[in-house]
Order: sequence, then C-alpha cells, then structure tokens
Amino acid sequence: MPYKSRWSIPIPDCSLPTFLFGSASQAEPQSLANKQCYIDAQNPEKYYLTRSGFKLWSQRFGAGLRKLPGFAPGERVLVFSGNNLAFPVAFMGVLMAGGIFSAANPSFVARELANQLKDSDACYLLVAQASLDTALEAAKIAGLPADRIRYFDADALFEKGGMEKGEQNGVKYWNNIFAGESEARAYQWPELKGPKEAAETVLALNYSSGTTGVPKGVMVTHRNYVSNCIQHSHLATLYPNFEERAARAKWACFLPLYHAMAQTIYLSGGVMRKIPVYIMTKFDFVELLENIQRFKITDLALVPPIAVMLAKHPVVKKYDLSSIEAVGSGAAPLGAEASREVEKVWGGRLNLKQGYGMTEVTCSILGWDPNKYSRSFAVGEPNANCEAKVMQVNEDDQGNQTFTEITQRGPEHRGELWCKGPNVMKGYWKNEKATKGTFSPDGEWLRTGDVCYVDGDDMFFIVDRIKELIKVKGNQVAPAELEALILDHKDIADVAVIGLPTSDGDERPKAYCVKQPGAKVTEQDVKDFVKDKVIHYKRLNGGVEFVEAIPKNPSGKILRRQLRDMAAKKAQIPAKL
Repeated sequence: MPYKSRWSIPIPDCSLPTFLFGSASQAEPQSLANKQCYIDAQNPEKYYLTRSGFKLWSQRFGAGLRKLPGFAPGERVLVFSGNNLAFPVAFMGVLMAGGIFSAANPSFVARELANQLKDSDACYLLVAQASLDTALEAAKIAGLPADRIRYFDADALFEKGGMEKGEQNGVKYWNNIFAGESEARAYQWPELKGPKEAAETVLALNYSSGTTGVPKGVMVTHRNYVSNCIQHSHLATLYPNFEERAARAKWACFLPLYHAMAQTIYLSGGVMRKIPVYIMTKFDFVELLENIQRFKITDLALVPPIAVMLAKHPVVKKYDLSSIEAVGSGAAPLGAEASREVEKVWGGRLNLKQGYGMTEVTCSILGWDPNKYSRSFAVGEPNANCEAKVMQVNEDDQGNQTFTEITQRGPEHRGELWCKGPNVMKGYWKNEKATKGTFSPDGEWLRTGDVCYVDGDDMFFIVDRIKELIKVKGNQVAPAELEALILDHKDIADVAVIGLPTSDGDERPKAYCVKQPGAKVTEQDVKDFVKDKVIHYKRLNGGVEFVEAIPKNPSGKILRRQLRDMAAKKAQIPAKL
C-alpha cells in the first residue's frame, strides 16, 4: 500500500495572485500593507518593496504587458537574469497578465538560452543589462525580434530617473511596459473558475531534464503552485511556538530565483507567510554570513555545497549566527556525517533536516515534521495531501517494463520512488512522449527516477538514481545534451557521457568518445570544443576517454552501467548502482 501523508489540508481553487493578495481591490490593513516584503540586502534602507508596493508594481507590469503587441493570455515571457528586486515584480506581473513565466539560468551561453527561447516559444524576453550581448545572440538564433526584448532592473522601481532610461544596444528598457498607478489599481488579473481551470491553467515553465534527455519545460499550474506553497508552509505550522517564530522570522534569499526551489520558498511562500526576504544579488559565502548576523536571519534553506562550506570554512567562527532557528537542505543528498558537522556550527542546538523534491513536483514532495529528530540523511515523509510508494522496475531485453510494489522496509528493499499529489506537474511542454514516459502506465503516479527505501519509522531515504542525469553540485546535467553537442565535432563518430563520482560524493561529466577513422583529435580538443558552448558545470571536468565502441543494447540504447563499471574499476571506486 502507498505511504499516505499524515496530513490533509484544504487547497483553494484560485490563481496564485489571488491566493497571495485576494482581489485587486481588496485592501490589506495599513500595518500589513506597509510591511517590508522584499529588501535589497546590500542597501536595505533605500531599496525595498512593501507588500502594497510589490502588489502595485506587479499590477502595473501585468496591466501594461496585456497591451503589448504579440502578448495574449497564455503567452510565455522568459526572464534571463540573476537575483534583484525587479525579479519578483517580473514574476508576479507576468502571472497577473495571465501569462506563463519562464526563467533561464543567467550563466547560460547563447546556444542554451536560444534552446529555451525556441522550446518555450517565448513572445518576450526580459534580460539583465549585463547579459544583453548573450540575449541578442540567443534571440537571433531563436528568431525572436529585437523589439521583443527588454532589459530590466530595479531602477524603474526606485530611482527618480529610472523611468527615463534609454536604449542599450538597440534594446528598450522595460519602463515603457508599466501602466499608470490609477489604471493598475483598477486592473484585475484574470481569475480562474473552479478546480478544472486551476488544475489546467499553466503558471510557469520551469526547465528540467526530468528522468532523462535534454531540458524540458515543466508545466506548473496555478493549483500546483498554490498547493506546494501551502504544503511547504504547513510543516512550519507544526512547531508548538509557530506564531512566535513567524512573528520574528526573516529570510535571506541567496538561492537563484530562476530555480523552482527559490521560487516556491521566496516568491510565494514568503509573501504567503508575510516574512521579509532579504535578496542577495549574487551568492557570496562571506556576505551571506554577514547578512545573517546583520539582519538576524532566522531560517536557512541550503544546498549541499553551501552546507559543506558552513561545516568546514574557518571564517564561519567569526560571525554571530545565533539568530538561526531552523536549517534545512535540499536539491541533492547530504550525508549524515556532513549534516552533523553543520549542526556543530550551532553547538548541536539545531537539527539539520533534508527534504526531497524535483521541478516536476513544483518543488517538494517529502519533508520533515519539525518535532521529529533526524539522525540520518532521510528526506522525511510525504507532505500534506501527497502519497509515495516504492516500486520494483523490471525490464526485459526488448525494453518492456513491469512493476511490482515493494512493501518491505529497510535498505535492502530498494526501488524507484513514485509519488502523486496536487503539486505534481501537468506534464512537459509540447512533449507528450516525455510526459507519458514520466508517469505510470495508468497516468496516476509520477515516476521520479530516483531509487529509495523506507525505514521502520516510515522515513524515506534517496540512495541512487535510475535516471541518467548527472548532478554537479545540485545542478542537473543531461548526458543526451552533451552527447548531441559532442557529436557536432567533425572528428567524433560516437559518444556517451556519464557522471564520474568524486571523493566528496559529487559527480563530474565524463565523455567516452569514438574517433572518426584517421582522426587525431585529443582529449583537450574535445574539452575545448564543449567548454564555450555550455555553462561551467556542464563542462567535461570528469575527462574524455577514447574507446573503440560505445556499449549499446540491440535497440541502440547506451549501456551506461558498463561505462560506470569501467570508470569505477579504473578509479578504484565503488560502481554506481
């Protein structure tokens, strides 16, 4: 039998803007309306958005966007930028216009950005000024006209001359989109009618490589987003002193807002829970420590690389981090030993808990009751309104699969994690084949591609991945994307890419290449060919090895297990299951 959540909570059938703000005309009490919502961590006295200010700027952008040529409800707007105070306005404004928000990693090279522009068929591109050259090159590749690009920043929101900024490299500033204040106050964003529209209307396309293959647009609906916002926040309400904690809560947003995890926590959860969010424009570890001390940050949502820095960096001892009341980690596994080292930063006063999620579940699906103590690297139990089960996947020589549910507990009883809940995606954008392959045959369960087991306390442990994705410091790297790129090299006849395990539990992409007859291509040649065409974590830092042939089954599927075994034997490390 599936493991059902211990909690069931109501999920309203409405749009995310309505869930967070009520109607456009619905006024909040003045004390709440003037409460700071987003604050620039570098200049908090000058640059901040109150709740009413955030709502109004979002309405101004949404109302103005509705009038732009080429935009209509359901159209996609892509944001290519790092963190800043304008990012939440762009996000919420697109939703208030009835559009679909998408964001790209600001470190993308032009080819990668062009792929997302083309796949999403975005009608407008918002870009940080520093990334204009990349955006223009990507737009040219994707066929997006330059007049559909706007560069943007927070100057329009705060600086006197912000609304008068002119063109840069032939690209207009986003100031000409905003509607006037009076028009915006009267503007009502599109509302959803009933559960069907809430469940079907897409809010965002967050790109993920899913269980395999190149990045795909995950269709996250309004119901998905509202559900996961409530589910994630619900766990905090289980604290005995929840109201006291909430009253003094302060968050630091150092995770990238283009990512689903930061969006769920900071772009909806913070507004829902009325918690001030200090936005860092870039991640700097020392600056993070300074901000915790300066602003008395209360909660930390970490990813493993930052958790390890907290545990090992000597500079940590120089800062007062005593304001922290809760610390969690996600995006990739963090071992029990590393978790305990992080806890020592606070003298064992705090218990680091890991959660589990993926873009396909909006953000999270498994989490921890804060009243329980985590002694291991378990990722918790199903969130409210969610179910999960462990499945044995059997595959014959023709690739046909059969499934058997595993009901026994313990690390020896491992299988693929399947889950379902109101936060599970609608599917992949324009990719029915990938959608079908990611759900169970009956369409009821999302197949995560991760291997797990359940212990005697009904806590889930993620131990491996069935899917072929490589994870580099929490970032997903799709072997198929790199393979397609490497095959463009004139001297490469065939290629397979795997994740090469490192001593710290991370992975590095490694390519096994077959040379064209007579070719004299070198390892460095292949590395250099890839280097400037991908973001830094996708580079072939695991190396390049030339082989006579790529092992494949009769249907042509790459037998990556054989390559992993080969790599493990050569490096004298345990093979990946």
